[in-house]
Amino acid sequence: MAIPFLKWAGGKRWFTSRYLDILPQKYNRYIEPFVGSGALFFALEPQEAVIGDINKPLVETYMAIKDDWEQVLEYLRTHSVQHSKEYYYSVRATLPETIHQRAARFIYLNRTCWNGLYRVNKAGNFNVPIGTKTNIILDTDDFKKLAKLLENTTIMHSDFEAIIDSAQEGDLVFADPPYTVKHNNNGFVKYNEDMFKWEDQVRLRDAIVRATERNVKIIVTNANHSSIIELYSNFKRKVISRASVIAASNNNRGTYEELIIAKY
Repeated sequence: MAIPFLKWAGGKRWFTSRYLDILPQKYNRYIEPFVGSGALFFALEPQEAVIGDINKPLVETYMAIKDDWEQVLEYLRTHSVQHSKEYYYSVRATLPETIHQRAARFIYLNRTCWNGLYRVNKAGNFNVPIGTKTNIILDTDDFKKLAKLLENTTIMHSDFEAIIDSAQEGDLVFADPPYTVKHNNNGFVKYNEDMFKWEDQVRLRDAIVRATERNVKIIVTNANHSSIIELYSNFKRKVISRASVIAASNNNRGTYEELIIAKY
C-alpha cells in the first residue's frame, strides 16, 4: 500500500483503513475524478487508472512526479534546508517556471501551511498562512514507488464530468466531491477558484447515472443530508461516521456522518 504524499481536506485515509471491503473485488480501470491526496488510489495500487481534478497545480504535481520524481525531490530538499517563516511567504508569493519546481513548491506549501489546507483567493493565488509543521521530507516519502504506480495512470486536468464519461463497462469510478448540500448554507468547500454548487452535485449524479447505464461500477462518498439521500434514492447507501481534522482547534473538531453510495 502506497502512502499519500499530501494532506488534503476531505481526504480518505480514514476510508482506506475501515471500508475497503465495500469496494467490488474485481474491476477493470480505477477512475477517480476528484483525486485530492489520492488516498484510495494509493491504497489500491491499481494496475490501470485514470485520475483527475479541476485543481491544476494539484494535477501538475502528479504529472511532475510521474515524469521525473527525482527532480521534484531534489527541489523539495532545497525547500527543506531553507524553510523558515520568511522563506515560506517568499515561496508562497512566487510561482516557478518549470513543472517540477512548481510540484516541489506545491508539496512544500502543503506540508508547512496551516493544517494542509488548500485555498486560493479570487485571483487564484494560494493564500493559506504558515502552520506549525516543519518536516518537509517525511519518513513515509517514496516518490520512486509513486512514480512507478503512476506509469500506467492517465492524469487529467479536467472537470469531473468528462472523466466519469470516459468510464467504460467494468471500470470502477470512485467519486469524492466537495460536500455541498441543497440548502447551500454549509460553508461549501472551496474548490479551485470556484464553489462546488448544488447544480454541480446534480450534474455529478447525472454523470454517475449515465455511467451505471454503461455498467460502470460506482462508489460515491458524500454528506449524510436529506438532499443527497434524495438525489441518490435509487442507489444503495450506507451511513458511516468519521472524525473531522480541519479546524482551528481540537475543540471545534468532532465526528460527522457521511454517506457511502454504491451501485455495482
